[in-house]
Amino acid sequence: MSSAVRGGATRGQAWFCTTGLPSDVVFEVQDMSFHLHKFPLMSKSRKIHRMVMEQEAEQPTGQRRRRRRGRSSEGSNAGEEGAEQTEIEEAEEVVMEEEEGEEEEDEQARKEEGQAFCITFPDFPGGPGTFETAAKFCYGVRVELTAWNVAPLRCAAEYLEMTEEHAEDNLAARAEAYLEQAVLRHPGEATKALKSCEELLPHAEELGIVHRCVEAIAARSSAASRSWFDDLAVLGLQMYKRVMAAMAARADVRMEARESCLVSYARGTIPGLSRSMRRRLASAPVSSEVEQRDLLEAVVASLPADKCSGRVVTAKFLFALLRTAHILRASDAARMALERKAATQLEHATLEDVLIPSYSGATETLYDVDCVERVVRHFLAEEELGEAEASTSAAAITEEEAPAATTLSRPSAMAMVHVGKLVDSYLAEIASDANLKPAKFCELALALPDHSRIYNDGVYRAVDIYLKAHPRLTAEERDRVCGVVDCRKLTVEACTHAAQNERLPLRAVLQVLFFEQLQLRRAITGTLLSSSVAGAPQPRLHRYQQPRPATMAARHSADSAGGEAWRSTATQDSQVLRLDMDSMRNRVQDLERECSSMRRAIKKIDGRGSCSAAASPRHSDAGDDAAAAASADGSSRPANWRSRYGCKFSTQVCDSHARNVVASRASRMGMSP
Repeated sequence: MSSAVRGGATRGQAWFCTTGLPSDVVFEVQDMSFHLHKFPLMSKSRKIHRMVMEQEAEQPTGQRRRRRRGRSSEGSNAGEEGAEQTEIEEAEEVVMEEEEGEEEEDEQARKEEGQAFCITFPDFPGGPGTFETAAKFCYGVRVELTAWNVAPLRCAAEYLEMTEEHAEDNLAARAEAYLEQAVLRHPGEATKALKSCEELLPHAEELGIVHRCVEAIAARSSAASRSWFDDLAVLGLQMYKRVMAAMAARADVRMEARESCLVSYARGTIPGLSRSMRRRLASAPVSSEVEQRDLLEAVVASLPADKCSGRVVTAKFLFALLRTAHILRASDAARMALERKAATQLEHATLEDVLIPSYSGATETLYDVDCVERVVRHFLAEEELGEAEASTSAAAITEEEAPAATTLSRPSAMAMVHVGKLVDSYLAEIASDANLKPAKFCELALALPDHSRIYNDGVYRAVDIYLKAHPRLTAEERDRVCGVVDCRKLTVEACTHAAQNERLPLRAVLQVLFFEQLQLRRAITGTLLSSSVAGAPQPRLHRYQQPRPATMAARHSADSAGGEAWRSTATQDSQVLRLDMDSMRNRVQDLERECSSMRRAIKKIDGRGSCSAAASPRHSDAGDDAAAAASADGSSRPANWRSRYGCKFSTQVCDSHARNVVASRASRMGMSP
């Protein structure tokens, strides 16, 4: 029997059971007709048994009509034997007419006897495929249960009343056992079963299959293995909302698990979420633009209210959502919520993340600068709020709690520095946009506070690119753009480049040269002082000797960060300072060599004068008197030479290695050597 059923064939929209016997019942399920046999199905399904019996109770009318015709024919034969001979001709005519009518009725009765029962199931759960599997089960065919078909078969068994009360080991009991033992114990299998329930409503809801699958997924979402998270992409929006609501209602579900489910669902259902996430699950439904917008807004609404952990909901993911929100034209509320969320992870973002193209016709720039500026301002607002809370709680901090408080303040200072570097890189990237206005460029550059930048080399690079891409700026606009650069925070390399940059205004070049000379003077002073107190404790700076602004900014960042972060920043600053000092030392050595050359030239001139005086022995006494007089009135030849060439200093001043030079310099500065 089972092997014959496996040979069932589909002809057009009809399914025939090839058992060798003619079918006696036809089931209409949607647009498919199943030609089957009533006895195998009646033995397993109480509903089919009841419907077939009802149709059999209505069908015997044709048989009663045939029996009635048989009795009337016997009465007519007896009447013919006792009739008179004179009525034979009339009777023959009547009999011929009756025989013609009986032939038609017999033919109709034969058609009625060969016609099968017809049963229609317009709302069968699971459709024709599920009914075919249920019919094979009734014929005794072994049915393989899976996570995809167990829910439809359970609903079909309930619909056909294939329960244990009607027959033992029936379909309802088997499907229920498989659902409890093999599906609900594994969240991935439960997700597949929940997906199949989307086409079984309200039958699956009435049987509690949807609720049990949702609870099974939520209860086991914190398991160690999370490979099944990608299966969430197959769920529709309504089922996904129910799963997330169930996870939020449970106290034993960790925040990281909720975030993982959220990210997996978003990546699988929203196409183009990230430039590097081109792959989508083959089983994920293809949604329209309106459905994608609804999915995106649902994902945004599911984001944790507090700051995300950053391990799962990363800055890349948040900025990808923000970029997709602009593409899909999501609601203003969703975009504002995403901007605030992205601001919490701004210090971990990269340049590629913040390059959000402008999809609005109102703006002419290539990238959405306004969006990035809003994110930066949200970040600054969060930092100010954190600093206010830290200052409020500082009064209650004891000496023992001070190191812990310093540790808590580290991420804020380091995050500000990272955001400063990110904004400088973003400015350099958008600076070449011909439609970027100077006011917008300056507004974004000045949005960050001064302590967010240790050096201003990144801002200077962005300004240089902007001036090169906008050669038709007015003098006022050029000065305004260059005003965003703090010349006091430029390194030696940046100062050297700026001093030779023809695109900079004259005022900016003069400022750069001034601060470069100031840094050079301070570096030389520090070098001389350090050489004078070699091996002694580090002296305090003179009251007129200001530390380098870059060093002050680094020191401020180091004090606020502390610990390992402070050591890393201090090491970098000391390396840069050491390079500057080496450069200054080389310049000082060049000056010393020039001074030595001048000293030798002066000695040669003095030697020639003395030789000429010794060459006149006759006038030695007079020469001595003249020399004495010349030395008295300052009219000798070497003295006149020095005054003529402006050499009014001692020849030993430029020798930084001489001890008396350091002593004399220290005495002039009011310090002990």
